Amino acid sequence: MGIVNVTPDSFSDGGQFFDAARAIAHGLDLRDQGADLVDIGGESTRPGAAPVSAEEELRRVIPVVEALARKSVAVSIDTMKAPVMRAAIEAGAAVVNDVYGFRGEGAIEAVARAQVGVVAMHMQGTPGTMQKEPRYGDVVAEVTTFLLERAHALEQAGVARGRIALDPGFGFGKTVEHNRQLFHALPQIAAHGYPVLAGVSRKKMIGDFTGRPAGERAAGSVAAALMAVQNGASIVRVHDVKETVDAINVWVALK
Repeated sequence: MGIVNVTPDSFSDGGQFFDAARAIAHGLDLRDQGADLVDIGGESTRPGAAPVSAEEELRRVIPVVEALARKSVAVSIDTMKAPVMRAAIEAGAAVVNDVYGFRGEGAIEAVARAQVGVVAMHMQGTPGTMQKEPRYGDVVAEVTTFLLERAHALEQAGVARGRIALDPGFGFGKTVEHNRQLFHALPQIAAHGYPVLAGVSRKKMIGDFTGRPAGERAAGSVAAALMAVQNGASIVRVHDVKETVDAINVWVALK
């Protein structure tokens, strides 16, 4: 899953693809590099990010979704808002990726009858508060329980089990140690039978391990993505598509 942030303030590439034409060109480039999905987001969810209105988010993302879908790109829409979900599905999105786990008003209803894939993620708090002081008794048990509850709620609303993927939400209300524990627990999360998405690309945890700023975390991010696949992740959400695809292909060929 390649990342296209149509935002001015995302932590790694904020502003680079805020123009719709540049975002569309980047999405096509990621597809050509080997991305199976291109994830379009119009609201930054970096720690401390301010929310944007549904109207502004729609203005940012819908032209990009429509253009990429017309080019037969499998588009994922990264949003917490039901109106954006509905409009993106209408525009051709194949997947709805919700960092709030479909807890928002109307979110489950927006995807229940649409034949799209869904990704439900765990986040403690909100983007504005999540990294202030994350606390867990048992991070693996609590995150796993939350994800299975969200999957059950989606299924109860009519979403077929085969359309649901789960994301433990690395960096979303977690310390480095929480992230480490969840990484080791990916096999047991995947054992529940839902595809698991891992998103660690260029995140603070990669910087903590390497000492590199966000723009210099490609190698560390590729290493983490490869380990996530080895630990059972079915989808990795990445900025550096070509490098990640090469690493996974070499591992598959040699393992």
